[in-house]
Amino acid sequence: MSQDASVDRRKRTQAPISGNADGNRNGNGYANGVLEDDELRLRLRPNENHKPESYADLQLDFSPLLFSSLEQYLPFNMLNLSRELKLQYMRHILLRYSPDGERTRVQRHREYKKMIMLNYTPLHIELYTMDAAKFFVPSFLKAINDNTEESFRSIMTESSPGVYTFEMLQPHFCELLLSEVDNFERWVHETKFRIMRPNTMNNYGAVLDDFGLETMLDKLMEDFICPISGVFFPEVGGSTLDSHHGFVVEYGMDRDVELGFHVDDSEVTLNVCLGEQFSGGDLFFRGVRCDKHVHSGTQPEEIFDYSHVPGRAVLHRGRHRHGARATTSGQRVNLLLWCRSSVFRELKKYKKEFSSWCGECQREKKERQRIAVGATKLELFKRLQKSTS
Repeated sequence: MSQDASVDRRKRTQAPISGNADGNRNGNGYANGVLEDDELRLRLRPNENHKPESYADLQLDFSPLLFSSLEQYLPFNMLNLSRELKLQYMRHILLRYSPDGERTRVQRHREYKKMIMLNYTPLHIELYTMDAAKFFVPSFLKAINDNTEESFRSIMTESSPGVYTFEMLQPHFCELLLSEVDNFERWVHETKFRIMRPNTMNNYGAVLDDFGLETMLDKLMEDFICPISGVFFPEVGGSTLDSHHGFVVEYGMDRDVELGFHVDDSEVTLNVCLGEQFSGGDLFFRGVRCDKHVHSGTQPEEIFDYSHVPGRAVLHRGRHRHGARATTSGQRVNLLLWCRSSVFRELKKYKKEFSSWCGECQREKKERQRIAVGATKLELFKRLQKSTS
């Protein structure tokens, strides 16, 4: 962070919180006008009994789900304020942490998406609205509707610690989505429209959010992935997912052949093979790591390889190191949903170790405990020897 930015954060901030008739404080103790930065803070733990408002009907600088998620972290005496006041308060906090350059990038990307939406004609309009009965296999739907840890475990296999696989998508949905992506890529080729690829690692594929599927994928994350990840990945914000990056990647001899060892820019990643005919392309996993330990060694128990099956999903932490082996024949297309939690990312800034999910942090913690126990035993032994002599 620059020195100017540090100075700016120490300045008094004009907070957009309205006062009452006397122009001083409103009924909840917040000043009309100027607040110190220290007063603009969220609680460390959410109020899980509070039902947040929906912000989906508003045009906002940030995702509506982000505001709904943050609302549970507001100070208790703000929870009953009007939606407008809560929105202003949360937006002010977000703007404080969002650099001008980032807001400019977001605005440009919004304009880029608008340009696509105005010119691209969808081939399968039924994909653009969530239709769970037609998208998902019955076993997955039943587990979601039952909404219990037992129901989730009944359809999932923990193939390796923290890597869950399960049947998810119907074949017809996979076919429709593949057809829609092909149609979009033909439009890109014919119009010579320059599109953004999914990430810096993949040269082929398309961002589904950019040509109209964002709302459907939001529903997928919020109603189907979040309940599961809240059970299996609570320590990385699995229950507070509020934004996503949805895309497809394409592998083959004339596409990306393989994908190197990496971690995802997500808290939780959903990876579903859509097809088509292919061989090779296995995923390989090598343990979960925090930023500090991302390049540390791999333990034998962390080594796991997974072979893709069309329609079958893999769910794992974004920080679970992985890669894709070479696709040796045919073409493989996968749907990826990187699910993110802004609350987790904010709280993570104030922590120095992550032994609840980082494999290397866990080993370091155990080693510290072993050394401490050994030192205690040695001290007790010395005292015993001294007393007997």
